[in-house]
Parts: sequence; C-alpha cells; structure tokens
Amino acid sequence: MRIYLVLSLCLGLAAPAGAECEPAREVAIDGAQGLSLGLQSYPQTLELKDHEVVLTFDDGPAETTPAVLDALKEGCAKATFFLIGEHAEAMPALVKREVSEGHSIGYHSMTHPGRTLRLMPLEVAKKDIDKGIAAVDKAGFGEAGMKPHSPFFRFPGYADSPDLVNYAHGRGLAVFGSDLWASDWRTMTPEAELALVMERLEKTGKGIVLFHDSKLSTAKMLPDFLRVLKAKGYKVVHMVPGVGPTPVAEAGPGWRSTTEPIVEKTLKAFGKPTAGAPSAAPAGGESER
Repeated sequence: MRIYLVLSLCLGLAAPAGAECEPAREVAIDGAQGLSLGLQSYPQTLELKDHEVVLTFDDGPAETTPAVLDALKEGCAKATFFLIGEHAEAMPALVKREVSEGHSIGYHSMTHPGRTLRLMPLEVAKKDIDKGIAAVDKAGFGEAGMKPHSPFFRFPGYADSPDLVNYAHGRGLAVFGSDLWASDWRTMTPEAELALVMERLEKTGKGIVLFHDSKLSTAKMLPDFLRVLKAKGYKVVHMVPGVGPTPVAEAGPGWRSTTEPIVEKTLKAFGKPTAGAPSAAPAGGESER
C-alpha cells in the first residue's frame, strides 16, 4: 500500500517553488454536441492518448479545497471542478480562486439531493440544475446569464434519466461520468487511496478520474499522486470550453455500464421500479458521495 508514497518521496518530483510549468495539452469540449462521456456510465468517452489523465473533482468548494488547489499548483496540473451551487454561494472566494488559477468550472446541481435528481419530479430536478448553474456562475464569474458559462455538468451520484440528460444537453452542457474513480467517499488513509487509484489507472492506462475535493484523504494524497503520475510517465490533460468537434472514443464491443447495477439497487431501496433505467450511477452503494 505504501509503494507509491515511497516512490514519490524518493524521487522528489514536485515542481520547485517558483518553477515555470509546461503548458498541458488541452482538450476542447463543445457543449453543443450533446455529449455524455465516461465509460463507467456511457458508451463513449474522451479520446485520450495512452497515459493521459483528466482530473475531475466533485462536491466543492469545501474547507479542504485550498489544499487541493495548492497541490495542483505545486504539481503543475489543471483540473475540472464540478461544484455544488449551495457550496459556491457559501464560499465564492474559492470558486474565484479556481477560475483565477486556470482550472475549469463545472456544475453539480444546487443541492446534491440525497434522493438524487432522478427520483425528484422532473420540473423540480430541472430547477435544481438551473439554480446550481446560476449560483456557480455568479460566484466564479460575477454574473449568471441565460447560457451557462461552462459546458461541464455531472449528475450527483451519476443518477441521470433520459429526460434530464436531454435537458442538460439542451442547455449546452456535456454530461460527464468518469472512466475510473478513487472511491474516496470511503474512509481510508491517503496511502490506501493512492494505491487504489493507481491500481485502477494502471488497468485502464488512461482516462477521466473522479475525486472529491471535499475529502481530506484526497487533499492529503494528491501531492503524492501527482508525483507518481509523473514518475510513471502519465500526462495530465486539461478539459476546456471550446467549439467542436470534441474528440470522442466509442466503447469497445461488449461494453456494459459498471454503475447501472448500483442504480438499480438504489432505486429498489427507495421502492422505485428499475425497468428501463438508463445507464448511470446512483447516489448509493459503491458510488455514494
């Protein structure tokens, strides 16, 4: 469990204080294309080269977000933050810091409802999405207009529905799942989290990774994670808003959602039917956050 921590400490690969960072490769995301990306939930994802990684963080801003931002700055890495509207309203200075330091800002609903957006009445869920967009845009960019400032959206718990996905696409948003996650909603040490996410990343070889900047273990683990990525030849790619075509890779033969079984389990727990449920992850079980 400690091999990656030892490796990072021995190599000392963090960028020296004051060192100039090399620009990361950017991947432009066009929200007008109606994309749903991330192989854990959807049959397509970003087209990345081998050993390329996209860093995403959910549920912020939070008290641990400054430590995450410090680690990203020290490690010369850019990320996409999917923000809860209520948190953005409470901590606008952190949203502005994310913007000023060159990270991309995305939306994660206004309230991150425990019963998930999928289980809410459709119009109520739409309002939660809209309020979240407005709150994040006001906190980060000073104004909230009719059009979202960024094209990035992630459903809380990955619990989408066909109607809600269409609604997000209609608002000019690309919907993001992930290709792998760190399971940092579990209680674990930073060393254990590092070992787990690296094990998963080395199996996929690349992909969109889900973290939570609201988790202390992630904040503590991140500097060593970035060092290990560099030591093993991985490159952090930065998603940015753009005008198409967004590079997309289709899932291979036999693709199956790894999150849908958890969706079904969650819906059953709420006494809801699962027939015809879309491919998405729930708010319960393995993906609970």
